[in-house]
Parts: sequence; structure tokens; C-alpha cells
Amino acid sequence: MTRPPLVRRRRAPTDVQGPARSGEAGPRAPGPLQRLLDGDGLLLQLARFAMTGGVASTVQVLLFLLLAPSGALVANVVAWAGSTALANELHRRRTFHADDRVGRLTAQVEGGGLALLGLGVTSGALALLAVVVPDAGSLVQALLVLAINAVVGLGRFLALRWAFLGRPRTD
Repeated sequence: MTRPPLVRRRRAPTDVQGPARSGEAGPRAPGPLQRLLDGDGLLLQLARFAMTGGVASTVQVLLFLLLAPSGALVANVVAWAGSTALANELHRRRTFHADDRVGRLTAQVEGGGLALLGLGVTSGALALLAVVVPDAGSLVQALLVLAINAVVGLGRFLALRWAFLGRPRTD
């Protein structure tokens, strides 16, 4: 049984007016990048989610490394907050094309609530690492945070997809 997509994105009007004249090319089919950016299928959303996650994780790791001298746990919380806010907004607008249904505040509250799980797990793992390997450097700590974020990210994708799709605008 084939299920229709949960979200339908409105298409932008085309600039093409009337049929193409002789010798002129008609409207072109969208290329692979445009299909990736515009499509609403599960795999396209997952690909955009992974790309957004990569950008947000890069921001998180850079912030973490920048702030690590102030302490791993403090650096983790601050880096988490900044990267989570960025990711939630990108997911709302780009990953799930939900900017017409889900407001900024709702996206931050729901996405941030889901990301708290990742913060809890990464903070616990950093605390455990400090006990087990007290001399672990910032790079090892950052790699641990990155690995945990990848696992938690799949759960966030499923939860955000459910939260952002198929509902009326809330704010």
C-alpha cells in the first residue's frame, strides 16, 4: 500500500510564460540538488536532517573546543544550546518545510525538549569518561559527544518528523 507524503510543499510559480518558441528550450526538470531541497519524501527529509545535523554538530564541536578550557560540562551545555537552536530552526524551515505550520517558538520548545535527551546522555558520558579516563583530552571528549549525537539524532529525526508534520500552525 502506498501512502501519500505527510507534507505537501507549495511550488513556487515558474517564470516561464507560454510555450517555448521554436529553437528555445522549454522549462527544465529540476536537478538532483533541487529535488533534494524541495522533496518531502522520507529519504529526502532524512538526507536534509543528516546534512543539518552535520552542520549543527560541526558548530557544536567547534564551540565545545573553544569553550573546553572552562570545563567540559560547561562547554558541552553552551555548545549544545547554540547548536540546538540552529538545528531546530533549520529543521523547521528546510528539513521538514514546516515554517508555514510550526512557529519559531514551538520549534525551539519541541526540538529543544527532544534535544535535552542528547544533552543528558552526552553530559553523563562526559562525566563517566572523566572518571574512567581522567586525562582524556578535548578531542576525545568532542568525538564522544559527536558519536552520541549521531545515535540520538536518529531518534530526534523520527520524533521531529512526527511533531512537525501534518498539523495546523500553533503560534
